[in-house]
Amino acid sequence: MPLLDRGDVELYYELRGTGPRLLFFNGSGATIEGSSLLLDILAKDFEVLVHDQRGLGRTGLPSTPPSNLAPYATDAAALLDAVGWTDALVCGISFGGMVAQEFAVTYPDRVRRLALLCTSAGGAGGSSYPLHTLEDIEPTERARISLHNLDTRFDDTWLAEHPSDRMLVDFTMSRASSPPSDVVREGERYQLAARATHDVWDRLVNVTAPTLIAAGRFDGLAPVANSEAIHQRIPGSSLRFYDGGHLFVAQDPAALRDVVSFLKNN
Repeated sequence: MPLLDRGDVELYYELRGTGPRLLFFNGSGATIEGSSLLLDILAKDFEVLVHDQRGLGRTGLPSTPPSNLAPYATDAAALLDAVGWTDALVCGISFGGMVAQEFAVTYPDRVRRLALLCTSAGGAGGSSYPLHTLEDIEPTERARISLHNLDTRFDDTWLAEHPSDRMLVDFTMSRASSPPSDVVREGERYQLAARATHDVWDRLVNVTAPTLIAAGRFDGLAPVANSEAIHQRIPGSSLRFYDGGHLFVAQDPAALRDVVSFLKNN
């Protein structure tokens, strides 16, 4: 089992596929195991380096809770060193897009091309929904907000008329239905607390790599305005919207094709 000792935590990571080197950052609470379907698709075109972030999956809890996203970015730089990569294509989705931004502004020379999916810059650029507040909300209301966050169109009527979205919601909810272990729950809390402090707005001008910002038009978690703000802040970036919400990569067949094409510079 490949582990990287970071002193305060051991990171579990994997390399998949062959092709151009791609560093991939997962979203909030996501693990390598839970993202295998997407990772296997990407591995058809890239050599994908991915890790379970601090406190999640097969990576243990750090000795000290991270207070911001800086440790997540330095973890990624250490992983590149460990596998002998000087630089890489970089893709981050949701929370992973936040870490990808932190990585890109901290290590601009290590990013060849950057894809930011359904994410936010924080600060004056706008923040994603504060997921850390959901724990204290009444369960029925929490479920309603979570559904709205996935796609602002989603309600019982919409889902009854759109079976593919219904299946996507059911699949997403089934993955979250099993109660996590105490260690995983604590790891998720660490991640959400660090996420709440995310703000790279003033530093986005330091991004030097060609950048694609992609988002779903009906994203309730990372609103369209946040992607527009990132686009305005990163010089020369491209912005594309797709038919979907926070899960637009699964909802719009064109989305993943476009991301892959951009990263491969086709």
